[in-house]
Amino acid sequence: MPLERIVSTALQIVDDDGADALSMRTLAQRLGSGTATLYRHFDNRTALVAHVVDRMFGAVELNGDELLAMGWQQALRTVAHTMFDALARHRNAASLLVEEMPLGPNAMALREHCVAVLLDSGFPPRLAAQAFATLARYVLGFAVQVNGHGGGQLDDAQVSAVFLSVDPASFPATAAVAGSLPVPIEDEFSFGLELLLSGLAHLHDDA
Repeated sequence: MPLERIVSTALQIVDDDGADALSMRTLAQRLGSGTATLYRHFDNRTALVAHVVDRMFGAVELNGDELLAMGWQQALRTVAHTMFDALARHRNAASLLVEEMPLGPNAMALREHCVAVLLDSGFPPRLAAQAFATLARYVLGFAVQVNGHGGGQLDDAQVSAVFLSVDPASFPATAAVAGSLPVPIEDEFSFGLELLLSGLAHLHDDA
């Protein structure tokens, strides 16, 4: 059975039913095969998860030379938004990155491109490593939350109505900004990313 089909099916299980639903037995049942077939490809669930995680990074299509030509801030901005879009399409699967450090070929290539841009721009090695690690964690944190409204939770319009109805005497600051709440998660992401890049710019200049 082709590895690509196995990994794609595993990702679909996580997308449909959540990360906890992925097991060798469940995957074998979905594929209509036995677990022995899977163990020829993966030693255990951890190895399977590593492939699923890297499958997501395979959707992050970036060109290293183009990133170098952008300058480090635009390069990181492009990488962050591209990663966010790719991981947010698989919110359940993105949570797998919490348990699995991405070390597959696609993730390694992405890390290589970003760190190369930072080093080329004069970042010291340790700062370049920290910058990429922080950027990746930041993107992941938002990706696992996007479209995460579960059943029974309020939608944005209802949340907005709550903020607009607060008692100004009890919550004067909240009432003052109520018209801007809640902040859409995509706007939060972009705002925070610019703060992160601004902070890195100061560290870059100091270095």
